[in-house]
Amino acid sequence: MALGVASCATPSIDRYLLSAETAAQPARLKGSHGYLSHDQSRAILESLGRKSPDAGLLERHAAIEEALSGNPLSVGNRVALLEDGAETYRSMLAAIAAARHHIHLETYIFEADDTGTQFAEALVARAKAGVRVRVIYDSVGSYRTPKEFFKAMAEGGVELLEFNPVSAEGVAKGGLDSLNRRDHRKVTIVDGRVAFLGGINISDVYGASSAGSRSRRETRERGESVAVADRPWRDMQTRIEGPGVAEIQRAFLKQWARGRKEDPITERAYYPAISPAGPQIVRVMEGSPGDEGINDVYAAFISAIDNAEKEVRIMNPYFVPHEELRRALREAAQRGVDVTLILPGHSDSWLAYYAGRSYYGELLQAGVHIYERKNRILHAKSATVDGVWSTVGSTNLDWRSLLHNDEINVIVLGTDFADQLNEVFRDDLAKSDAMTPEAWDHRGIDARAKEAAAKAWARLL
Repeated sequence: MALGVASCATPSIDRYLLSAETAAQPARLKGSHGYLSHDQSRAILESLGRKSPDAGLLERHAAIEEALSGNPLSVGNRVALLEDGAETYRSMLAAIAAARHHIHLETYIFEADDTGTQFAEALVARAKAGVRVRVIYDSVGSYRTPKEFFKAMAEGGVELLEFNPVSAEGVAKGGLDSLNRRDHRKVTIVDGRVAFLGGINISDVYGASSAGSRSRRETRERGESVAVADRPWRDMQTRIEGPGVAEIQRAFLKQWARGRKEDPITERAYYPAISPAGPQIVRVMEGSPGDEGINDVYAAFISAIDNAEKEVRIMNPYFVPHEELRRALREAAQRGVDVTLILPGHSDSWLAYYAGRSYYGELLQAGVHIYERKNRILHAKSATVDGVWSTVGSTNLDWRSLLHNDEINVIVLGTDFADQLNEVFRDDLAKSDAMTPEAWDHRGIDARAKEAAAKAWARLL
C-alpha cells in the first residue's frame, strides 16, 4: 500500500556498503558461552568454504554484514524451514501452548478471521495461566481488524502494542509521510528458547484448516482488496532454536520498548542460557530506516550478490528494485553467475506487479533468468547465494522495505540449509513460467501501458 510521499532523493546503497566495508573487521562468531576467538571464528568460516568451494563470499561478506547489522554470527542453532500456513501455524500453536514464562508475537497483519481467532484464544489461554503475553501489530496492516477483537485479547490478559497508530492528530503533526513507517516484521518468541521468523502473517489467506469453507476471499497485504481463487498464499517461515534466539528476543524487546517509550527489558528470564541445539550458524538482521534512509537487510542482499561467484537464487513477492540492486543483479549475471529470480505470476497489488515487470527487459538482456510463479500468490521472501548463504524473512525487494518498513531476516550460513532452501526453490521453479527475452519483446501493448503507468509510482511501493 502506498502511503504518503517518498523522498525525491535516491539513497546511495553503494556508498553505504563502501562505508560498511571500510569499517568491517574479521567476523567473530558467538556461541552459548560467549564469543569465539578470531582464530576459532575463522576456522569455522573456512570449514564452511571448503564444503562449498565455489563460495568466495563467506569471509568477505560476513565481515560487511556484521558491520551493517552490529549483530554477531551465532553457532549451535537448529533452523527448520516451515512451508506455508498450515505447517507454520501447527508449529507456532504447539509452541505457544507449551509456553511457561512468556510469549512475544509481532506481526504486520493480525486478522479477526478463523486463524486470528485461533491464535487469540491460544494467547489468552496462556495469559490466564500466568504466562506473560505481549503482542505488537501494525496499525495499517491490521486496520480492518475490529478494535473489539483486540479489546477482547486485552481483557483476557494479553498486552498489546499498536505500532504507529493512524490518527488525524498524527497526520496533522507529521503529515502524510508520518504514516509511512510500518512494522512489517513477523516474529514469535516463546520462553526465549524457540523463535519463528519469516513472511507469514496471522491470516486465513495462508491456508488455515478452517478456511477451506470459503470459495473466495479478499487479500490485502499491500492494502488493496483483491478477490483471488481460494488457494493458500505461497510463503515460508523458519523455526529457530539455539543461542541465536537471543538476538530475535532483543529485536522484539527493543521494538516493544520503543513503542512504549520505556527502557528495554533485560531480565535474565527473557534470555535463558541455551545449550547448542544444532549445526547452523545464523545472524539476525534488522532492517529499519536509519539516518541514511537505508534498510540494512536490503543492503546485505546487494553485498551478497556483489560477492557471489557461482549462483544467486531469489524468491520475492514485491519486486520493485532500487537501481543498485538492479545493477548488482545485472553485473553478477554478466560475470557468469547463474542469477535466477522467482517472482509472482499474479499479485494482490497490481501496481507492484506491473512496476516490477517494467524492469524485466534490462535484467533479461543482462542474462538474469526470471520466472513467474503460477496458481498461487507468491509471498515468500528468501534467497541463497553460492549454496552456502541463505536468508528468509520479511524483507521485500521494493522501495517500501528499503526506505520505510521495519523488517527482520535470519541469515543462515552452511550448505545444509541452503540445500534445503534450493530444493524448495527448484520445486517452485517447476511450477513457474519462464520469461524469455524473445517472448518479453513481443508482449502486448496493454501490458506495456500498465508497466509504464505502474513504474511512475515505483518509489511509493
